[in-house]
Amino acid sequence: MNVVVVGCGRVGSQLATMLSVEGHNVTVIDRSDDAFKRLGSSFNGVTITGLGFDEEVLIEAGIREADAFAAVTDLDNTNLMAAEVARKLFGVKHVVARLYHPERERTYQQLDLDYVCGTTLVAESLLEKIHAGHGHHLTAMGDIEVIEFRAGGSVASKRVKDLEIDHQVRIAAISRGNTTFIPQPDTALQPGDIVIASIKADAYAKIERYLEG
Repeated sequence: MNVVVVGCGRVGSQLATMLSVEGHNVTVIDRSDDAFKRLGSSFNGVTITGLGFDEEVLIEAGIREADAFAAVTDLDNTNLMAAEVARKLFGVKHVVARLYHPERERTYQQLDLDYVCGTTLVAESLLEKIHAGHGHHLTAMGDIEVIEFRAGGSVASKRVKDLEIDHQVRIAAISRGNTTFIPQPDTALQPGDIVIASIKADAYAKIERYLEG
């Protein structure tokens, strides 16, 4: 997998090193050369000095061939701009951003960005999301994550009970048009529904086909 990481602070350097150790092709962008000193000796990727939302810098980083993109600086505006450029201008399918200030969470949600918010285990959470790539993160407790995602065409003729799995997947709410409601097991799902669900980490693959690609 080709991954571009913007930001080489504590979180970015940990994430880049973990991805590199797993054997992925990783390019790290940071505006400061000194930041790259944080990368561990096991990091075997590429480093580029520049701004993570600069088109020329991103092209040099291989953004056109990127499978995943992570914006993980400690500046929310930078993360937002970088993530939007990667997603909308270069069409990177899987983009995830770090949310540094929780009070800006609504902005991330309105932009439908996949994100991680927190001060502990952030790099590990980002790594999991790069591997999983489903919806955007709302919160997590242990190995259970609450996510919001848009239902894809494969939910046609499916009901809530068809997606739910005992002790693994539970649908809590559905937003459809201007209405948001708590569904019943027999509630019919529709493509385009915004779904909030609690999912155990190892259950993503079981419902992946129902998520909009």
